[in-house]
Amino acid sequence: MPTPLLIGSCEPFSGKSALVLGLARQLMRQGVAVAFGKPLATCPEGMPAGESPAVDADVLFIGATLGLPPEQLIASVDRLEPGSAHRRLLDGDLTPGAGLETLQEHLATAAAADHQVLLEAAGSLSEGLLYGLSLVPLARTLQAPVLLVHPWGDSRSVDGLLEARCQLGDLLAGVVLNAVDPEAVPALNGEVAPALERLGLPVLGVMPRSPLLRSVTVEELARRLEAKVLCCQERLDLLVETLSIGAMNVNSAMEFFRRRRNMAVVTGGDRTDIQLAALEASTQCLILTGAGEPLPQLISRAEELEVPVLKVDHDTLTTVEVIEAAIGHVRLNETVKATYAIRLVEEHCRFNRLFERLKLPVRA
Repeated sequence: MPTPLLIGSCEPFSGKSALVLGLARQLMRQGVAVAFGKPLATCPEGMPAGESPAVDADVLFIGATLGLPPEQLIASVDRLEPGSAHRRLLDGDLTPGAGLETLQEHLATAAAADHQVLLEAAGSLSEGLLYGLSLVPLARTLQAPVLLVHPWGDSRSVDGLLEARCQLGDLLAGVVLNAVDPEAVPALNGEVAPALERLGLPVLGVMPRSPLLRSVTVEELARRLEAKVLCCQERLDLLVETLSIGAMNVNSAMEFFRRRRNMAVVTGGDRTDIQLAALEASTQCLILTGAGEPLPQLISRAEELEVPVLKVDHDTLTTVEVIEAAIGHVRLNETVKATYAIRLVEEHCRFNRLFERLKLPVRA
């Protein structure tokens, strides 16, 4: 029967969902049925209230993207949220309880149906310890091999992988290095990957950094900023990749804006010159801070160019902090990003050793 595979990471927002999509698509293309779930729900928004198991929102999105029927989506054991964490802390209960038995029953059913189960673990090696559902104990309990996805900056990035190897031992099936500077990909494949292999870290892929996958929708920014949308409500699905602050003179701003793409531009509500300059560049949304309302001609021009204009009550510094916290730290929940993620995994990952370990009759 197929062995379940855990996809984990040493830190949050490393690219687990993107890897799940790409890996699952490769399996399905070769006739392997896939079941998917997250033992610890880390995206409980939209899940029904109560203690009964429910399917995480990320699982629903990935299932819909892959066309998986409901019976191939595995309910979560528990949900990571303040309320449940507080109850567990007061109870002093660090075990997953009966939910783990339910999960094992789901895994047995999936195995009997010859489904390859992919389980997305919590965001880091420690996340989920309070629930008894962190990566290492879960892997040991299920005796499931682990595929790690890990953001790579430079050689100092190896520390997290070495810690994971120490904790997982033989259960570590491989690693995928993610968010690599595109110019550094050849060097990592040629020099770093062999060095990691010698340290007991099988490298199954090196994926370049993608501004698209790090992007955030204007709608998400508006939600986080509690912003008032002044125009182009129907264009809140635009994706923001970079942030620019319009605090310089207009000539300098125009030159700066020309070098940026898919921006959110934050500027004062009284800087009409900067606002109009931003609209003529690769701007996905204009975010106005401070008192006062924008001039009607600005709104008119924004509507012509279909650029949403947001008005916030925060000061510029707070607004920038909120946006910076969002870019690169949002979930993969747009179809265009999912499609790109599948292609990225296909182009840069080779899973033949993983498939051999899982005893799957497929080729990478």
